[in-house]
Amino acid sequence: MSRTNARGSEGATRTAEPSHPLKPLDVRSVGTSPQRLDGPEKVTGTARYAWEHPLSAPLYAHPLQAAVARGRVVVMDTGQAEALDGVLAVLTPYNAPRLADTDDPELAVLQSEEVAFRGQFIGAVVAETPEIARHAAGLVDVAYEQQPHDTELRADRPDLYRPEVVNPTYETDTEDGDVEAALAAAPVSVDVTYSTPMEHNNPMEPHTCVAVWEASEDDGAGPQLTLYDSTQGAHRVRETLAPLFELAPESVRVISPHVGGGFGSKGMPHAHNVLAVLAAKVSGGRPVKLALTRQQMFSLAGYRTPTVQRLRLGADTGGRLTALSHDVVEQTARFKEFAEQTGVASRMMYAAGNRGTSHRLAALDVPVPSWMRAPGEAPGMFAAEAAMDELALACGIDPIELRVRNEPETDPETGRPWSGRHLVRCLRTGAERFGWDRRAEPGTRREGDWLIGLGVASSTYPAYAFPGSVAEVERRTNGDGGPDGYAVRIGAADIGTGTWTVLTQIAADALNCPFEEVHLEIGDTGLPMGTVAGGSSGVSSWGSTVVAASRAFREEHGDDPVPGARTRAEMPSDPELRNYSAHSFGAQFAEVRVHADTGEVRVPRMLGVFSTGRIINPRTARSQFIGGMVMGMSMALFEESVLDHGTGHVVNHDFAQYHIPTCADVLDVDAVWLDEPDPHANPMGSKGIGEIGIVGAPAAVVNAVHNATGIRVRDLPVTPDKLLRS
Repeated sequence: MSRTNARGSEGATRTAEPSHPLKPLDVRSVGTSPQRLDGPEKVTGTARYAWEHPLSAPLYAHPLQAAVARGRVVVMDTGQAEALDGVLAVLTPYNAPRLADTDDPELAVLQSEEVAFRGQFIGAVVAETPEIARHAAGLVDVAYEQQPHDTELRADRPDLYRPEVVNPTYETDTEDGDVEAALAAAPVSVDVTYSTPMEHNNPMEPHTCVAVWEASEDDGAGPQLTLYDSTQGAHRVRETLAPLFELAPESVRVISPHVGGGFGSKGMPHAHNVLAVLAAKVSGGRPVKLALTRQQMFSLAGYRTPTVQRLRLGADTGGRLTALSHDVVEQTARFKEFAEQTGVASRMMYAAGNRGTSHRLAALDVPVPSWMRAPGEAPGMFAAEAAMDELALACGIDPIELRVRNEPETDPETGRPWSGRHLVRCLRTGAERFGWDRRAEPGTRREGDWLIGLGVASSTYPAYAFPGSVAEVERRTNGDGGPDGYAVRIGAADIGTGTWTVLTQIAADALNCPFEEVHLEIGDTGLPMGTVAGGSSGVSSWGSTVVAASRAFREEHGDDPVPGARTRAEMPSDPELRNYSAHSFGAQFAEVRVHADTGEVRVPRMLGVFSTGRIINPRTARSQFIGGMVMGMSMALFEESVLDHGTGHVVNHDFAQYHIPTCADVLDVDAVWLDEPDPHANPMGSKGIGEIGIVGAPAAVVNAVHNATGIRVRDLPVTPDKLLRS
């Protein structure tokens, strides 16, 4: 099966609007588990990632990074580097090409001598080999005018401020009812503060961009820029970079058929994309390859902001919430704001007559935070679900029963009916499968030197679908000019999640043809517009678009289309969905063993039960759920980027010191789901699954640790020292 990421065929293409674009899809391939189409290429090493596309005579760029957290560069002595054999250029703020647009300070690379954070790009060496470039970078002598810096997040800072919105466009603060009065009057209450550390995404494939800047063959057409990029959205890269270099969007082509993970960090262009293009502008037309090292990624590719979260819950003696307050303090960069929506899930999760949430930022001399798998929900639901566990203990009620008693009939924030909410069933199903009835009182279950505990937490994630995608369907021809299946083209991305396979399944059902007859083309701005793979929105957005284009194609060309017949359609809108609150839900369960003498924590079992609409491909879905759960366990027990406030430097900036789970840490992890199509979500009846697996998993582990030891750890990660009794 051909999956070449080629530009669409030349010639006229009709854009059509199909009849009934949102009616449910008649499924045959959807719901089955064909093997991943990209699997053979990946296991044989023939799948081309950004670095691996064959190019003639490439050059290599190695960045120079600021060694101070705040200040300005005053001298850069590049003489020794430039004299080294094989070095073609050394870029600095003094000689780098000027950008046409510097409104985004993160992308205004080498446009001034100012240093906003340690690790910021201050230059680059372009050379014949990566080894020469790296060696030459070490020969550049830099002098700084250093300024006092501040990198410490504290909840008592006097300079905390309220952002206008939190990611992406949520209200910063909300209040419904009289929260303070309800808290004061509540017979049972908890008032607790939790913290989560800075965490870094760390996908397997580092952030890579290969840039080719070339003159156009057409007179007057201007230069052409081609990027081979590791990105979650090729079209977003083009839209962002084209204005910086005064290029028309059609003069920029971004190619990205395979991406080795992203977790949100590749959802938007970062400074390395701009640096690669700057280097290509001085390369004499030769391609320039730039791949960040693992250590450089800790400064330049985003991270999850640390948080301090105060949760106050009030309830009656039966455990029914009367008040909920969730106040969040987190950090942003002084030079560019990013406000994570940490408290937003608390607005809709449980029934409470009085609710309030707030977000405050500290602007620090640090890199700008960005998206990391389930931004907002992952840290926010950790604190909220740990607080619910504490409330259950205070009320003397089983933690599952407490959640059931606070199940809202409609969305507490909007008042809208749920498009599909089956949280109680997830909790009940998980309790039975996991053996919740064997849970004992905190600190009482022991086997030898190991204390054993069970924990539970709820999960939720919004059912996002973003407008703007366009898909094209064409009847292909074989070598003899006869029909040969269908080409389905959309500029989507597969970051390891299974897009190649599941979009093929969706297209096959929408076209009423066998799976093998669909030839999918993705990962290229030469294809119709595809939105970014972020917010668990990919399949919902692209799949709905593919269904619309396929239905329009069938309506226009019938059941026996001639070879070359072609139709495009945009993602359809669904006015009805605005009348519903669309979210996914789940229940997370964890068993932990804590060594009584050393505080070592092991997780022998985890179970996730999810309600996410129809599952398109059980094989790839289970992988996504389990991957999220393992990442949540990692958040609970391992992940912490340690910032040295004296230097502004993340000191554990590699896999030797930034700990993530290995296979030995992940034993019996299982994910199951309620395969109930959501008729309001989209034609497939599906909702996103890429992020809900991480949501709730950290709280389930931490709640299990408390059940095992009687010790409540409120500051992640749960390290052995926090479990050793004095």
